[in-house]
Parts: sequence; structure tokens; C-alpha cells
Amino acid sequence: MWKTIVRRFLIMIPQLFVLSVIIFVLAKFMPGDPFTGLITPQTDPARIAELTEKAGLNDPWHIQYMRWIGNAFQGDFGLSYTFKRDVADLIGERALNTFWLSLLSVFLLYLIAIPLGILAGRYQNSRLDKTIVMYSFVTYAIPTFVLGLIFLFLFGYKLEWFPTSGSVDVKYDPGTVSYFWNKFYHILLPSITYAILGTTGIIQYLRSEIIDAKAMDYVRTARSKGIPMRKVYSKHIFRNSLLPIAAFLGFTITGLLGGSIFIETIFGYPGMGQLFVSSISSRDYSVITALVMLFGFLALLGSLLSDIIMSIVDPRIRIE
Repeated sequence: MWKTIVRRFLIMIPQLFVLSVIIFVLAKFMPGDPFTGLITPQTDPARIAELTEKAGLNDPWHIQYMRWIGNAFQGDFGLSYTFKRDVADLIGERALNTFWLSLLSVFLLYLIAIPLGILAGRYQNSRLDKTIVMYSFVTYAIPTFVLGLIFLFLFGYKLEWFPTSGSVDVKYDPGTVSYFWNKFYHILLPSITYAILGTTGIIQYLRSEIIDAKAMDYVRTARSKGIPMRKVYSKHIFRNSLLPIAAFLGFTITGLLGGSIFIETIFGYPGMGQLFVSSISSRDYSVITALVMLFGFLALLGSLLSDIIMSIVDPRIRIE
């Protein structure tokens, strides 16, 4: 298995190289430049031209790319024109916020989806099953920004149960219990919203797996031996049905890390998603290219992680 993991990592290198070229070229096709927002009636055009030349934005795209990729290999993704900070440090701070948001979202997602999927599969065609299926269809049909805005208005502004922006209140000192509790309080509502929107796939897949498993020969054999249905479900059906769900964990984690753009923007949460949106608005190419490369790497890593998890939870499967 270790040889396969190493080989998969080596395959990622050309994939990331092609991705880096595509992303860099597309970023350069964006209209304007990082200094466009500085132009006012009082701005000296010569000053803007000087800044553009100093930043190397007048060089051919392939020269700019070679300079950027060379620095990236050394961990230097450039300077953010908007925040006037090193891109790696900026993303590092935002990535930590997104990590905690994603971690809680994954926990809540599986906490909601697995029981509902099990109940829907076990009590197929019952009122409970139809209610759960209807719930999954409704949550699948609701756009992310719509549910986010509804929850923000209802629980944030109307009922004032949760904060409406930020990751922590400034009055708390880092490292204290109150600080961590307040941070958790800020990410709770975005995590609940994210989790509800992500339950549909797991519920439907788990429901289908359980329904299929009930018709398997090993289940009929267990029932013919007089084993109580409670034990048949717990020791045979549920265990085997949950194996594919475990394989989705890798994709779920990396998908949440890279797909939090709408949630973070709606709830004003300072993570990588919000940083990505603000960087596009300000044409901050250094941040845009670094973030997209990170999202691409996470997608590839999620595929490998899912294969590894599947091979661990199911001894019959080995990635070769």
C-alpha cells in the first residue's frame, strides 16, 4: 500500500503542474490588474505604470509564470497587493479558521445524515422514510446562499441566538477558555447550515445500501438461523452499509475545506472562501493563484485519502 501512496503522490506532480499553468493563464486573462482600484481622478498615471512595471506585470506571461512557480517551490507565493502581507502567512491564518469550520461541519453532517439514512433504509416506504426522503430532496434543492441567508436572518438578526459575522469577539484573550468557546459559538451556525446542505448524498446512498443489503443472501441466512432482526441490522446490514460512507470521508473533508466560499461569504467568516472572493474582487492575482492551487491539491488528496480509508475499514480491499 505504501508504494501505491508514493506513486499516487508522484502522479500528482504533473497534474498540479498542468493545473498551475491553466490557473495562472486564466488569472492573467482577468480584466484589470491589482492597481486598477487605485485609480482616481487625482491619481498620476505614471505612478500606476511605475507600480505595474515594478511588480513585473508587464513581462510576458511565461516569464511571470516561471518566476512565480520558482518562488512557489520555495514556499514563497508572493505578496498580497490588497493586504500588503505575505500570501503564505495570510492563507495560513485563514486556513486555520476554515479547518475548524470544516471539522465541525463534517461532525454535524455525519451526526445528522447517518441516523436519518439508517432509519430511512430500515423502515422503507413508511411515513418516516417518506419524510426523510422529502427532507433530503428539499435540502438538495435549496441553494447554499438561500439557506444561509434564511438562517442568518432568522437566528442571527431576528432571534439573535448567534453572531452574524467574524470568527471571535475582540474582547477575549487568545488561549483562554472564553476565547475558544466564543470561537466555537461563531462557527456553530455556519457549520449547521453547511451540514444540513451536505446530508442529502449520504442519506440517499446509505438508504439505498441498506435496502440492497436486506435482500442479500447473508442476511437471509442470518434470519433463517433465528438471529433477532436487531442483531442482523447491527452486525451485518449496518456494518456493511457504512463502509462506502467511510470512503466518502476523504472527499467530504477536502470538499469542505475548498468549498466554503458561499458559507464564509454569507456569514462574514474570515476563512479561505471569503479570502478567495475578496481576492477576485480586488484582482489580487497572488492570492487567487495560490488558493486555487491549494484547492486543487486538496481535491487530489481527497481522492487518495478516500482510497486509504476504504482499504483500512474493509480488509477485502487493498489499493495496489
